[in-house]
Order: sequence, then C-alpha cells, then structure tokens
Amino acid sequence: MKKVCYIIIMFSIALSAFGQSEDDVDTLKTQQINEVTVTAHQAGRVKTSGVGNMELISSKELLRAACCNLGESFTTNPSVDVNYADAATGAQQIKLLGLSGIYVQMLTENIPNYRGVATPYALGYIPGPWMQSIQVSKGASSVKNGYESITGQINVEFKKPQTTPFADANLYYNTKGKLEANLGANLKLSDKWSTALLGHYEILDKAHDDNGDGFVDMPKIKQGSLQSRWAWLGDKYIFQASVKGLKEHREGGQIGHHSANTTHPYLIDITNERYEAFAKNAYFLNEEHATNIALILSGSIHHENATYGHQLYHVDQRNGYASLLFETDFNEHHSLSTGVSLNHDYFDQRGQLEHCGLDIDERDDETTPGIYAQYTYKMGEKLIVMGGLRWDHSNIYGSFVTPRMHLKYSPNDIVTLRGSIGKGYRTSHVLAENNYLLASGRQIIIDADLNQEEAWNYGLSAAINIPIGDKKLELNAEYYYTNFLHQTVMDLDSNPHAVHFTNLDGKSYSHTWQMEATYPLFEGFTMTATYRRTNVKCTYNGVLREKPLTNSYKGLLTASYAPGLGKWQFDVTLQLNGGGRMPDPYGDSNGKPSWDNRYKGYEQLSAQVTRFFRHWSIYAGGENITGFKQKNPIIGADDPWGSNFDSTIIWGPIHGPVYYIGVRLNWNKI
Repeated sequence: MKKVCYIIIMFSIALSAFGQSEDDVDTLKTQQINEVTVTAHQAGRVKTSGVGNMELISSKELLRAACCNLGESFTTNPSVDVNYADAATGAQQIKLLGLSGIYVQMLTENIPNYRGVATPYALGYIPGPWMQSIQVSKGASSVKNGYESITGQINVEFKKPQTTPFADANLYYNTKGKLEANLGANLKLSDKWSTALLGHYEILDKAHDDNGDGFVDMPKIKQGSLQSRWAWLGDKYIFQASVKGLKEHREGGQIGHHSANTTHPYLIDITNERYEAFAKNAYFLNEEHATNIALILSGSIHHENATYGHQLYHVDQRNGYASLLFETDFNEHHSLSTGVSLNHDYFDQRGQLEHCGLDIDERDDETTPGIYAQYTYKMGEKLIVMGGLRWDHSNIYGSFVTPRMHLKYSPNDIVTLRGSIGKGYRTSHVLAENNYLLASGRQIIIDADLNQEEAWNYGLSAAINIPIGDKKLELNAEYYYTNFLHQTVMDLDSNPHAVHFTNLDGKSYSHTWQMEATYPLFEGFTMTATYRRTNVKCTYNGVLREKPLTNSYKGLLTASYAPGLGKWQFDVTLQLNGGGRMPDPYGDSNGKPSWDNRYKGYEQLSAQVTRFFRHWSIYAGGENITGFKQKNPIIGADDPWGSNFDSTIIWGPIHGPVYYIGVRLNWNKI
C-alpha cells in the first residue's frame, strides 16, 4: 500500500508542475439515444438526462486507457467490473450490481447480441477503436429490447458511416508481446448513401509462465475481424445495415514449458468463428409528433470447436431476431412506444466429456414471439414517469409477463431522484455459456428440467450537483436490490471436485450500495472517487451463504489532467478490491485444506500518458502497475489429468504488470 501511495503522490506532483491555460473545449452535439436526450460536454463519462439511471461513456473516456476491446473499456468505470473466469482459457466476465454478466443484457446498436456460446469471450470481440460510445444502464431497463435484462443493459454504438468523414488507425504493443492493429474509414457515396469499413487484427504468440507452474498465464491468441456498414439517409426513410465476420484461435495449457508432463502435455485449443448481420429500417410518418415506424432484423452464426486435454466440445449456435416498432408523441406530455418482436435460438452441441463420463449430442431451439407497450408521461424535465409491459411466449417455458416502471423527479437544477422496478427473465444454456469449465478437472453435473430464470430488480438513485464557485461538485448515490424467484445456481461448494448446476431451492439476492463524487480541483484536472459495497447471497445445498469469488467492496480513485491546449493528457486509476469467500476446499492426504476459506483485498494501479498532435497521437501506460497477482491460480497444476486440477478458482489478477505503447492516427474531413 505504501508503494501505491508513493506513486499517487509522485503523479500529483508531476501534474501540479505543468502550467495551466485555456482548455481546448470539445463540445459534442446533442444525441438521441433510445428515447434519452444526452447533451455531452467535456467529461468523457456523463449521466444522461433521461428517466433511467444510465451513463454515457464517450470516445473521450475511451482514450483514457488502452481500451483494446470492450472488456478493457471499463478500466476507469466504477460500476462495471471485469474479471477472469478461468486461468487456462482467458475467459472473462463482467459483473454489474454484484452479479455475473449473464444477467446483463448485451446490445450492439440497441439490438440484443452476444448471447450463449459467445458469452465467455464476447468482451474481446468488440475492438475499442471501433466504438463510438457505450451506454451502461443499471437496473430494470426498457421493455423495448426484450425481457432478458435483470441487472441492466450495456449497449455499444459503433462508428457510423454517415458521420463526419474519417480515416483512422490504431497500433498497440505491450510487454507481453501482444500486437494489435485497427483500421477504419468511411466514405460518402452520394447525398444519401454512405459506407464504412472497420478492420481488426491481434496476435499474442508468446508463452508466458511467470509463476512456473507449467501452464501459460494467458493463452496465445490470434484474432481477426472485419465489419462493413452501410447507411441511407432520406427525408422520410432511413436505412442502416452491417455485416461482420470474426475468427479467433486460442492455445493454452502446457505450451513450451519443461514440466513433469512434457511427454503427455495438457493442451487447450479453441477456435471460434462468428458472423453477424443486421438491417434497420425507419420511416417517419409525422415529424411534428415524432411518429415513426421501424423494422429491425438481425442474425448471427457462431461456431466453436474446443479441445480441453482429452475432452472435446463443439457447438453451433444460430440466432435470429426481428422487431417491429411504432412510436409517437401525442403532445409534449404524453408519448407511446409499442411493438412486436420475435427471437429464435438454435444450439447444436456435440462433445466427449471424459471426466464426466458422458457424450453430448444435443439440439435445442427456442422461439419466443412477444408484444409490448410503453407509455411515458413528461412534465418538462421536472417529472418523468415511464411504464412498460410486455408479453412473451416461449415454446419451452410458455407465456410470461414482464412489467417495468421508471420514475425521475428533479425539483430543481441541483437534485435529481430516480427510481425503478422491473422483472427480468433468462433462459440458461449452461454448457455453451460456461464451456471454459471443461478446462477444469471438476465433474460437470447439470440437472434436467432447469427453470427459466426469473428475478425482480429494485433501484433508487440520487444525483446532486453542488455549485462551488465557478465549479460544480457532482455527487451520486444509489442502491439496488435484485431478488431471484428462479435461478440456475452454479454450486461449487457441495462437492469440491464437481460443479453442479441446479435449480434454486431457497433465497438468492444481491444488495449493492454505491457512492460517487466528481470534482474539478483546478482547470483541466478532475478527480472521481467511488465506493461500492456488495452483499450477494445464494442458497447452496439448503444453506444461505455468501456467493463465492465475489468482492465485498470496491473503491475507485481516478484522476485526469489535460493541461494547456489539451496537447497532453495524464490519467491514473487506483482500484481497491475487497476480499470475499472462496468455495469450500477439499482436504489433502494430511487433512490440510487445499486453499484458504477466504481471500484478502488487493489494489491495482493503472496509468497512461497521451500526447496529441494534429492528425495523430501517441500513448504509453501500464496496467496492474502494483504487480499484485493471485498466487497459483491453477490448483493441481502438477497433475492436470487428476480430479484435483482446477483453473476456475479465480478472484484476482492472474498476471503481473503489463506496460504498453500505441499510436493513433486520425484524419477527419472538416
């Protein structure tokens, strides 16, 4: 901790040494995002003015870190956590409101995406330089996008073909040997037609084993993706379309190491291919009342072939989605949104699970048509009430109803209060969503007839803006409670040599409290401090217990300084992560527990400096500078073929400091 304090003090001294002058103000135009009017300003992360508790992460905020992909974009975010789910495959997961990312509805361009087999590695499928912005919505969300949101939504907006003509590139290299290259450009073909092309390639071909356990600390990765976008902007009709393809190859396990198993090494080989397409059509019927009708179509195909030692797993997933929407404003106080939707999921899974003693040959499909209506009442910006109700019918689970309600009250320019309540549902595809568990020696047990997951979410938040001279102190406080009625429980406790997926039999809930303060200490220098407390419990084998591998608290301190005319930018982020409970251990031959019952808190520090030029910038920084990492993240690494082998007991970083350098090139036609 002394090391952390020393680094922060030295960073502050360095900041204060720079001269101060006028800021190079970059004001963004007002944008319309999913019925929420956003007026962005110099800050890169702002609370939106709509009825929901949503924050906008702009491209300015994304430049504060390397942001090679969507997962790394949350480095400076106090609400979203990104952790490794497995030490052997590099699978990652986000957490929002203390719960796993499977309860967060992922959207791209406001279309549901990255479900099922894409879940373990989806955070690496969206390159950072492709993103225009990210919207994070907490709690019950709008019923327009479906019924799956339980803890919130994360929507990614890509760079648009119809925006200011641009051509850009981003090159990145780090001390682990990872190289990334991104290219992007758009072209205006006519007054109405425009197109854009985005490309990405990354490679990490070096095997690192810093702790000497014989396993690589991060898998070798090769990934390439390409996205083509098209837009037609007419007076009454708007059309947008996109086609994207991705291929990724991962290699892990005992690669390039001298270990006891060199004659029979444990190898992991995973190949993912994914293809996506969408088309949006909107026709404006009455401009005065914002009356429009829209048709959204999307589809994806995902193939995965994986080898975990002797275990083989193959899955084909296909998804089709359609939504027909109608919206109108009756007057300045009353508006209505209604529509119908159809979602279809198909899974073809085959595999040989040696340690489970079974072969898989399953084909599942679920078709869910639905209808919704959402009414909004506005009394200026002082009071907004939004209520939504949708009805869906699954060919597996039958009919179900999703109610949601939001309230925003702003008695003055200083205080804004928000409340929300809503229900969410989710279908579990256990093996597809958690196939990284096959890298463990644990036996996988999946109960038959798993229920559809169902939960209520309740939220309260308050935003207070206190004028202090010519500056403003921004305070945010929030509380969220998620209560499960039905849940697919991942039980790591009842049998330390197995992971058991079963229906919830008892209580399961999450309480989350968060406080945040942001203040510009002086011109160009802004600090944000956040503290979050989490209490997540679930019933395991008849006993209500703290959810394992979940941090009890998180503290975040970020500082950003852009002196002078904005040619330089300095950013530093300190994370203080609380401890938590470990899954119940097994005893060795001497009766000694294989691991401790709890893990302690730890800190992480990241920093970056950027130098801007007219058409390019250079940046350099470091992640996990404090060097903390979980010791021996892989249990039983000396015998990967045994039942004690486990790479899934991950609660902290699995590799030490990573330093990087990069160059961004940008040509905007003004």
